Amino acid sequence: MSDRFFLDTNIFIYSFDAASLPKADVASELIRRAIRTGKGMVSYQVAQEFCNVALRKFATPMSLADAEQYLSITFRPLMAVHSSASLYGEALRLRSRHGISWYDALIVASALEGNCGILYSEDLQHGRSFGSLKVQNPFAGI
Repeated sequence: MSDRFFLDTNIFIYSFDAASLPKADVASELIRRAIRTGKGMVSYQVAQEFCNVALRKFATPMSLADAEQYLSITFRPLMAVHSSASLYGEALRLRSRHGISWYDALIVASALEGNCGILYSEDLQHGRSFGSLKVQNPFAGI
């Protein structure tokens, strides 16, 4: 099993959640570990979804300058999976086979393409497997 891991969008969103400091701490540590070890990754989809939420839906929306800095410092070292026709094809197969949403299927397909052993997300069932990829909810029990 690969020691590489994939971070779903909710990890980044929770790292800014002052209303749930335990989740923010767990999320921030996962992000730091991903960057520090070089074992963590995201797809471009994750960066896009995060920016949409940060710029529009945060209680205090992120400024454009802060978003640009966050993209450069946090996302740039992690962005490893680009959109492609083959990624979309795999996501369609995963959606059909496992009955998951289109966007979740894209995340799973990206984690598989990145040869990750773990997908950190609270959006998919904790412990669920997609081939060699296992979903872990880092917030389980919080």
